[in-house]
Amino acid sequence: MAIQWFPGHMHLTQKAIGERIKNIDVVIELLDARLPGSSANPMLAELTQGKPTLKVLNKQDLADPQRTAHWLAHYNSQNGTRAIGLDASVAMPAKALIKACFELAPNRGGMVKPMRVLICGIPNVGKSTLINTLTTRRAAKTGDEAGVTKLEQRISLADDFYLYDTPGVLWPRIIVAKSGYNLAASGAIGRNAFNEQEVALELLDYLKINYPALLEIRFKLDGVSAKTDEELLEAIGRKRGALQAGQRVNLQKSAEIAINDFRSGVLGRVTLETPEEFALWLAAGQTIDAQRQLKKEAIELDRKIRFKQIKNPQNAG
Repeated sequence: MAIQWFPGHMHLTQKAIGERIKNIDVVIELLDARLPGSSANPMLAELTQGKPTLKVLNKQDLADPQRTAHWLAHYNSQNGTRAIGLDASVAMPAKALIKACFELAPNRGGMVKPMRVLICGIPNVGKSTLINTLTTRRAAKTGDEAGVTKLEQRISLADDFYLYDTPGVLWPRIIVAKSGYNLAASGAIGRNAFNEQEVALELLDYLKINYPALLEIRFKLDGVSAKTDEELLEAIGRKRGALQAGQRVNLQKSAEIAINDFRSGVLGRVTLETPEEFALWLAAGQTIDAQRQLKKEAIELDRKIRFKQIKNPQNAG
């Protein structure tokens, strides 16, 4: 299954970021600590290239703490980049963002050279909640549906610190298949763009290998690792009473239960990828994408040749 979702307002956001970035000192990219690689927007990386970047692993209270530490070390080893973990609703850690920005751009500050920061991230990553925490007021709309913020906002956090908020933005094509599933499981992609049962099966496939104990505790199951993904989804539905006529499991409801338990954190602290896993997925995705592009170019070249032959039949053969 290929999961793609790029509403029209996201195209406008892409253009707006391209214009705004010229006058920005630091870029804050909010990532989902449960899927840091998949929630890092490659389009933003291209648009903001060369700018000091603060990677904020948000929702760390829902993520595996050991894996969060691993991801932070991964990003902090990169030039011009700092990374911190955060729960966007906690006031004091959120204020560490301001300090980190001044460390990344030490020559900014004061009324003559105020700090100008662009904050961006995928939909539903908690950006609006973070801004409201920073400002101690409801400066930005919040919601549990992807794509709530639609317009750029400028927010003054101090006399010499301006924060530019942008709508959550995905990228036109998700070339890492696993990222599509992880983004869908996290709630970053609108529910009309994916099949819940397929996403739940992918989620359970990863969890039964990496977090079998959490599944067994949450759903009161035994031998989770030995079950197929389909058997596991059915067992969850049966345990939670997602039944229909004839005592058959309603797989749609079962899928929704599995996804919602992951999103809410009641399943436990889970991270769906490591830096090493994501690097492998990305390399595979890039290879497949390159092959797809070559095939597309070959088809287009063949089309042009055929058109030319039809237009000039005397040159055919």
